[in-house]
Amino acid sequence: MSTCPRLVIAGSHSGVGKSALTLALVAALKQRGLQVQTFKVGPDYLDPGHLSRVSGRPCYNLDGWMCGHAYVSRLFAERSATADIAIIEGVMGLFDGSNPTALEGSTAQIAAWLKAPVALVVNSHGMARSLAALVHGYATFEPSISLAGVIANFCGSASHATLLAQALQAADLPPLFGSMPRNSLPTLPSRHLGLVSAAETCWNASLIQQLVTAAEQHLDLDHLLQQARSAASIAPTTSAPTTSAPVSTTAVDTVHLGVARDAAFQFYYPDLFDALQQRGVQLHFFSPLEDTELPAACDGLYLGGGYPEEYVEQLSTNGSMRASIRAFCTSGRPVYAECGGLVYLSQGLEKGDGKSQETTGEQAGKRWPLVGVIPSWTRMRSRRKCLGYMEATLQQPSIFGCTGTKLRGHEFHYSELCNDPLESQDWHAAYRVRTNRDNSWRDEGYCRGQVLASYIHLHLASAPEALDGFVAALRKCRRKI
Repeated sequence: MSTCPRLVIAGSHSGVGKSALTLALVAALKQRGLQVQTFKVGPDYLDPGHLSRVSGRPCYNLDGWMCGHAYVSRLFAERSATADIAIIEGVMGLFDGSNPTALEGSTAQIAAWLKAPVALVVNSHGMARSLAALVHGYATFEPSISLAGVIANFCGSASHATLLAQALQAADLPPLFGSMPRNSLPTLPSRHLGLVSAAETCWNASLIQQLVTAAEQHLDLDHLLQQARSAASIAPTTSAPTTSAPVSTTAVDTVHLGVARDAAFQFYYPDLFDALQQRGVQLHFFSPLEDTELPAACDGLYLGGGYPEEYVEQLSTNGSMRASIRAFCTSGRPVYAECGGLVYLSQGLEKGDGKSQETTGEQAGKRWPLVGVIPSWTRMRSRRKCLGYMEATLQQPSIFGCTGTKLRGHEFHYSELCNDPLESQDWHAAYRVRTNRDNSWRDEGYCRGQVLASYIHLHLASAPEALDGFVAALRKCRRKI
């Protein structure tokens, strides 16, 4: 039974400033001496990094479409068990998700599953009584959602805030939790995939104090806490827990996984690392930017997503690391690369001059050689290449298990392969992929031997059979060496 107080910070739509507001709330609650467990709805790697820095605890993703009800409920219960309060940052607008006609994949779905009160963040610029009309719609649209109150962001003045509060009260709607004046929160830098990562942001005491001061001055924190504490208890699910007691392993049983993690490769779900360690996997983090070779005695490699395009010159000039990874890919040991990791395993990256190259295929800028395993160059586009949920079905046995195994994940990238690796005789498609948005199908998951590279960010922690298959592949390889 989960009894942790909880509150969802949702937006009326994207761009209303819920990320900065959530960070301010978390910082203020922590300064009050509370242990704050943060969560982020949806397949996001950037906001969780910032929430982790400010809260001092790992932030976990809750995604209804990728993970399902049982996994989300268990993960929430386990990670919030030692916290005083859980703050859940939403994604997009409250009701936006994977399905335009249902709650699936939305912030509202998570709020309903967790019986969590919702604080709705609204861009109040230029609004007065119209705020009441907007809030009325959000409060009554889905009966399963408990809208506890409203945060008016980008508010003009104290008198403006009074008008907004009066409009809500007169319409017998949830109250105003606070009004955040324009320019009262620090502006966090961003780039094409969203905020600049936490690792690249100077999270010093001064920046955190700015957040705390804004929250204490402009939000009714006591009322927010009262609403969070009103959340009903959540009964446990009947499925297997997301975590278990540590696996008893010997030196022979333990397998070793090298994980690329630095400023160029930083997109990982923390519950995946938890799940791997519980299966007897020892993680060895290394930096393709700074290190000259792979950690010794690795039984497999995991090259996650990130920003290789931002650090491509440094990655390219680190020839000894490129050679070390290239040799590992020919050793018969498992290698999994996703998105940025796929780019790194390609022949190299073309960085243009900002003009679109997708129609001409002409090189408009500098070419940077990379590892050179995948038989294609990659290039950056000026426009987004892909964004959306994907379901991958294994077409044949692979490092993630047997034929027919289904995996869910998402794609979000601006790069593309210059040619199809599947045209090469040695490479085949590991997946048959269905795009959630339009149900279209395509072959993906570029595989040769034990090397598997894909643009899809899989949520493997919620797919225990696939994760077991991956660990079994690592152990099998170790026995052969």
